[in-house]
Amino acid sequence: MTVRPMTSQAPESIVPTHWYNVLSDLTDVEDAARLRRARPQDQGTSQPANSRITPQIPLTMYRQSLSREPFIEIPEEVRRQYLRWRPTPLRRARNLELLLDTPARIYFKYEGTSPTGSHKLNTALAQAYYYKQAGVKELTTGTGAGQWGSALSLAARIHGLRCTVYMVRVSHEQKPYRRVMMEMNGARVVPSPSTGTSAGRTALERDPETGGSLSIANAEAFEHAAALEHCNLSVGSGENHVLLHQTVIGQEALRQLEAIDEFPDVVIGAVGAGSNFSGLAFPFFHEKIRTGRATRFVAVEPEACPKLTKGTYAWDYNDFTGVTPMTKMYTLGHTFVSPGIHAGGLRYHGAAPLLSAMYEQKLIEAVAHPQQAVFEAGLTFAEQEWITPAPESAHAIRAAIDEAVRAREEGRAKVILFNLSGHGLLDLSAYDHYLSGRMTDMAATDEQIRTSLDRLPPQDDGQPSGAAARSR
Repeated sequence: MTVRPMTSQAPESIVPTHWYNVLSDLTDVEDAARLRRARPQDQGTSQPANSRITPQIPLTMYRQSLSREPFIEIPEEVRRQYLRWRPTPLRRARNLELLLDTPARIYFKYEGTSPTGSHKLNTALAQAYYYKQAGVKELTTGTGAGQWGSALSLAARIHGLRCTVYMVRVSHEQKPYRRVMMEMNGARVVPSPSTGTSAGRTALERDPETGGSLSIANAEAFEHAAALEHCNLSVGSGENHVLLHQTVIGQEALRQLEAIDEFPDVVIGAVGAGSNFSGLAFPFFHEKIRTGRATRFVAVEPEACPKLTKGTYAWDYNDFTGVTPMTKMYTLGHTFVSPGIHAGGLRYHGAAPLLSAMYEQKLIEAVAHPQQAVFEAGLTFAEQEWITPAPESAHAIRAAIDEAVRAREEGRAKVILFNLSGHGLLDLSAYDHYLSGRMTDMAATDEQIRTSLDRLPPQDDGQPSGAAARSR
């Protein structure tokens, strides 16, 4: 039996001393969850897979991504920074339960109390710390809804680093105050796609009216990093080290529930690439493995970007231009551009390799919801619990409500836990669209998905490329 660090329930000691590494419990997960593959044009050469790009993450974080150690120590300086707002609250949604007349007990972990209003700061502070230690002077990144850009800009300022953020254009227009937050922390914010990079110009040539995508923004940020000395790309989701850093969420929730003798029957989180879902779910997955519990894990995505429910498990790029080595993931194709829903943080084309491998092995479930149903759930939650959720978090609320209604219909009590990964106080224009009746549902069409999947790179592991590669 694995002995978990930290058992005291004193508030300060609830904040973990170590991150939990889910790879230690996934001994049967294929290496695709950890490894990278060279681009097709690099295969067959004597050069290693990443020889044509400068490594972007410090060796310390790279080792974390490959480690099988069950727990990895949090640097003292990073934990000291966590203690400025952690532990975050675990709350029971009693008024929502009463409204739904459900026998279910609904709990949520509220990450909106962080200085930037979302869970993203958990990994931003860790990454800025490691980059600083490695001698990096500037960080650059792509951001969807702006939560990641806001977190990284603050972390960069704390550690004395410059920061340039490429913000998906549709979110840049929908969420101007996130841009202001980044600029207050000294970041330069560029709407993406831009004319300042080859990747941006290529995207604009293909569609001059495009609202952009995180894949395009990441490609621009990567190009920016490649052009400058001591400037590196930092990403806020998808990578193993990012999911690792977010496990402070689930470890805290586990101990908070233990204190009231509760354990969830179902754990729910929204999925863009997977950081907030994984941060909550992975420590409970560890307990499921350790104790043999029957807990379910439900990943929730928008119908506008259904990479798990309608994508394919294949090798694909993380960026629009295909500069980086490939990872194996559930993907809609790296050129896929999601309709411009207000949940900008969920518009990424692929799911994290770890999450994808777990979904392929049916260790987790996935559902997709339309935008209006999501905002209906978000408004209901705000009315009952007095917290305005971010549009991304409202996806998890939608799924939690559905689980609670099923519990009522089945006459069965169960414990539901979801991650309220951020507040929606900078997303009020989105709620205004919903309340005024101007919001519409925007689902990705089968034709859009098929066209994008047809651009997948060649697969050399027995799978066809393109739409024929779909396995679900």
